Amino acid sequence: MTQPEWGIKFSRFFFVPQRVILSIMGFFAMLNAYTMRVSLSVAITELVVKKNQTDDGSDVAICAADSIDSGSSSSGIYEWSEELQGYILSSFYIGYIVTHIPGGLLAEKFGGKWTLSLGILSTAFFTVITPLAIIHGGANWLIVVRILMGIGEGTTFPALSVLLAQWVPVKERGKLGALVLGGGQVGTILGNLISGLLLDAYDWPVVFYFFGGIGIIWFIIFTFLCYSDPTTHPFIKPSEKEYLTKHMGTIGRNKNLPPTPWKAILTSLPMWALISAQIGHDWGFYIMVTDLPKYMSDVLRFSIKSNGLYSSLPYAMMWLFSLGSGFVGDVLITRKIMSITNVRKMMTGLAAFGPAIFMVAASYAGCDRVTVVILFTIAMGLMGAFYAGMKLTPLDLSPNYAGTLMAITNGIGAVTGVISPSLVGLMTPNATLLEWRLVFWVAFGVLVVTAFVYVIWASGEVQHFNDPPQKIDFEAAEKEKTADGANNERYEAQEKTDKL
Repeated sequence: MTQPEWGIKFSRFFFVPQRVILSIMGFFAMLNAYTMRVSLSVAITELVVKKNQTDDGSDVAICAADSIDSGSSSSGIYEWSEELQGYILSSFYIGYIVTHIPGGLLAEKFGGKWTLSLGILSTAFFTVITPLAIIHGGANWLIVVRILMGIGEGTTFPALSVLLAQWVPVKERGKLGALVLGGGQVGTILGNLISGLLLDAYDWPVVFYFFGGIGIIWFIIFTFLCYSDPTTHPFIKPSEKEYLTKHMGTIGRNKNLPPTPWKAILTSLPMWALISAQIGHDWGFYIMVTDLPKYMSDVLRFSIKSNGLYSSLPYAMMWLFSLGSGFVGDVLITRKIMSITNVRKMMTGLAAFGPAIFMVAASYAGCDRVTVVILFTIAMGLMGAFYAGMKLTPLDLSPNYAGTLMAITNGIGAVTGVISPSLVGLMTPNATLLEWRLVFWVAFGVLVVTAFVYVIWASGEVQHFNDPPQKIDFEAAEKEKTADGANNERYEAQEKTDKL
């Protein structure tokens, strides 16, 4: 597709390369997705009657209540059991699982732009109407709305993988990929921090109106600035097109890909190693994202303002570590210090074994709030290395089918988002420290076992199924051969005539 003349003129106003603009907007897509996802985890601590506080005011928790701003935190009005809260927090992931593979297939066929943006827009809409669901329908309608939110957000990772595969060369994949995927950590930071501040200052519905509204604003800006691939972007500079062509070979989507090679993908050992690592990552991550504010509230007895602040610190460290590990990974690969495979394995191992150890250690720190926050911060910081490790593996294994691979791995991993919060609710009926300690030991086991599988069998090399053999139409090929032969005969006859 030829770039329009007006597009070339307009490109002068863009001082930042379009692949960087796309990455920045991808970062904000992830940020918005996670703020809308996690805001309920903080808000629910204000919606429900505290488990460790009875009507007569007696205290059954082992930790004393936080003295800072203790008067600003309400005890909630909804008598939802820990088990029901677990179902509410996990319901998002029921919908989230459903749209992963369809989202990946749609993004590969039609491009990632609309697959991503419409998914975020629908999530924003259901976030805005969450207060109506709670007020007029209670827990049941809240579960329905959370499922619908998950359906919208399920396309996010697959669509972003397709966009990155179309826009980002291998030499920049670590840092720009880590930038985009790191939006999840920043979203979790802001989701926890801002939710705490808003809940302290206003009624709880404001949290959902605020984050849903930001998501709608992002949709408008993204649809104007970003496109599915460089060939369809009207504002890209010719120099950037040349750069991408040089380092990527092709900058257009392959619209004539054969059907997805499901058998080859699902029988690939590196693919199953990737799925294993995704399960481990998601188990640990979803427990922290979904339930850390509850741990801070129910066990450590932080006030809502302190809860939002201290629940966000681990993700600030995670984001910084994800960016740093992305740069380090790129340097190790471009300078040929380590292979892509070994870089991915090293980062994934660090991101699994480290958090497993420090999460358990935090549960043994008792009521020492400072130590607990430090240990959780280190644990989640190290988990940031996943984003320069297994999170980029779908792009390594198959640029052509990156959306499908991301959909499969992230979709299977998201099953843990349904299981882990529900399991936490069942394992912590009294919300005591000893019950929570067992939760973290289970997370330790899942993280360690799944990481070992990845370290042994993973790969960072392009797999054979990336370019499956084309089906040959022998009849058409024979006709083409006959036509070529006839053309050659005419050419030879013309040559003889010219010589005469």
